[in-house]
Amino acid sequence: MRNPAHDGCARRRDGRERHDRHACDLRNRHQRNGQEVQPQAELTEFLAPKGRPIPPDVRANDRLFQHIAIVVGDIAKAYERLKEHGVEHASTGPQRLPDWNPNAGGISAFYFRDPDRHFVEIISFPADKGQPRWHEAARGLFMGIDHTAIVVDDTNASLRFYRDTLGMQVAGESENYDVEQEHLNNVFGARLRITALRAAQGPGIELLEYLAPRDGRPAPIDLHANDIGHWQTTLTTERLEPLLPLARDHRITLVSPGSVATAPLPLGFSAGALARDPDGHGMRFVVR
Repeated sequence: MRNPAHDGCARRRDGRERHDRHACDLRNRHQRNGQEVQPQAELTEFLAPKGRPIPPDVRANDRLFQHIAIVVGDIAKAYERLKEHGVEHASTGPQRLPDWNPNAGGISAFYFRDPDRHFVEIISFPADKGQPRWHEAARGLFMGIDHTAIVVDDTNASLRFYRDTLGMQVAGESENYDVEQEHLNNVFGARLRITALRAAQGPGIELLEYLAPRDGRPAPIDLHANDIGHWQTTLTTERLEPLLPLARDHRITLVSPGSVATAPLPLGFSAGALARDPDGHGMRFVVR
């Protein structure tokens, strides 16, 4: 699955000097015909060769885990709609996070699986949380993609990549635990350090580090782009040259051999490169 065509999850356009000589200058969102393109999820089917299915025993604390979070106006109605369509539960049911947690209290969420067993979240924000656009009137039941969430082994190591190298900003932090979190993630004893990263516009990337339990498995080292378990987050950049130095410094792992020209194909960008972050999550860097 290609995860929210995240054009612009990372950026640095404020003119401040970058102290990292390998930093990527990533832009927020792109425009087509003068219109801002909204976050979207790309579905990719490999006609040949077919990849492997998602492992049947993957858990929410494994580092293969990734989801998109779809904001809903009424989580009870959204849950009923999903049940009408027979979705597979990944949570036991919708969970409202407790009020004792100042950074997450009042947020309601539910995990489910799509037909290929990718994780998807629906989420509802109380009035004092979430971006203002999610509280605008008349936005419908399923309103849009707020973020993608990825399980990481070490938040600090991931921040060195997403914040210090790619230029994203920390937008919020929380430590979540208790029975509601266990039921949401379907992981007994779950205690998470959650870090929300954003650019000036566009969906965010949320880092999920399981402080407990620490038995989450690493992403398979032989994961291929045609495997159903493969996700990739698309980030737009002005140039791809910094990727090779990042690979030499072992900050990313290249999947593509380097920059690949795509102009002859109707992909919406002129060049791109596929890489993996420190935990093996797919990142597609593109030049429009």
